[in-house]
Amino acid sequence: MEAILGVTSKLAAPFDLLTMLAEVVSAAKQVLQADGGSVWLYDPATDELMLEVATGIEPLRVPAGTGIVGACARDRKIINVPDCYADHRFNPDVDKRSGYRTRCMLTLPLVDHKDVLVGVMQVLNKADGVFDAGDEVLATALAAQCAVALQRVRMTEALIEGEKMRQELEMARVVQMSTLPSRMPELPGYDAYGMCRPAGLTGGDTFDLAVLDQGLLAVLGDATGHGIGPALSVTRMQAMLRMAFRLGADLETAFTQVNNQLADTLPDDRFITAFIGLLDVATHRMRFHSGGQGPILHFQAATGACARHKPTSFPLAAMPLTALRPAVTIEMRPGDILVLLSDGIYEYADAANEQFGEERVRELLRAHHGEPAAAISARLLEAVQAFAKGAPQEDDMTIVLVKRTGPA
Repeated sequence: MEAILGVTSKLAAPFDLLTMLAEVVSAAKQVLQADGGSVWLYDPATDELMLEVATGIEPLRVPAGTGIVGACARDRKIINVPDCYADHRFNPDVDKRSGYRTRCMLTLPLVDHKDVLVGVMQVLNKADGVFDAGDEVLATALAAQCAVALQRVRMTEALIEGEKMRQELEMARVVQMSTLPSRMPELPGYDAYGMCRPAGLTGGDTFDLAVLDQGLLAVLGDATGHGIGPALSVTRMQAMLRMAFRLGADLETAFTQVNNQLADTLPDDRFITAFIGLLDVATHRMRFHSGGQGPILHFQAATGACARHKPTSFPLAAMPLTALRPAVTIEMRPGDILVLLSDGIYEYADAANEQFGEERVRELLRAHHGEPAAAISARLLEAVQAFAKGAPQEDDMTIVLVKRTGPA
């Protein structure tokens, strides 16, 4: 009993997996006065037993159910073999390779507190004869402690890996969010605002608002899927657009070239819906192309109505393009608002699976169009959250608003 308590105390200490297994073998030999021992770990993915640590035996893998160790794993019962060479389940090949002769063997299943098989422990050659009923009782108590300790080590390693992944995702989020505008552009007669709230640590949405030589650039992009892959896709698209426009490209050239480059490099099942527009503040005209991004709402302050525009082209990267339809031109009159929302807003669903929808967006614009763009954005987010009534955010939410200030 003192030996088992001592072993239990040891097994409570933090270990890596290999050190833990070595302690299990050492503990079994000490408590049962055995000459050798081994621990097999169960791999549920392949339904195999892996010999990770043993005294004098090379690591190997066997199908679960094979031999004495497999029978123990299958039936989850202790097997006490007083004469191994007299048991048909015993495989003498291991003895031949190692030069070790196994006389007797005690094999025990390692089952954790949730009745999950984590492995099998074998103890070989009792020092003064064969293993008896008393040894089985001691070994069972030891195996229960070892199983829990092994599962704890595995859980600890999984938590460490999970924390590493979380930190990497946090870094990816920092990088992605750093590509968004650090401050909103200031233009006489206009109020522009954008925000992005990913559903996870990283997301497939992006936006851009920047003053260029060609005018005010407004971009909203939404890549298929969630996570690091889509985040990298939209970040690359945004960088390519910025570069194209800074090199003097017009709207059509930038849209076509970025699309074709993405079509060449992204996987076939990946694409990006994107609105790309340029506002001429002198003429108050917004020209845009939309690759699968819609609906595009133009709130008209003079009438209180919302004009609705459809996409002008396929999503970016869906296929190479040689020509485009003519760009859509919007006349921005005083009080008018260009409203770009990702589908995470429109498709936000409550517990009954009803979506927020487009009409609620229109009602909010009619009620609050006189407020600044940032305030309208905040009201829109509040309305979505109130509608959802605690339902989780399943998709990224991005808002881009461009408002011409002044009375209607």
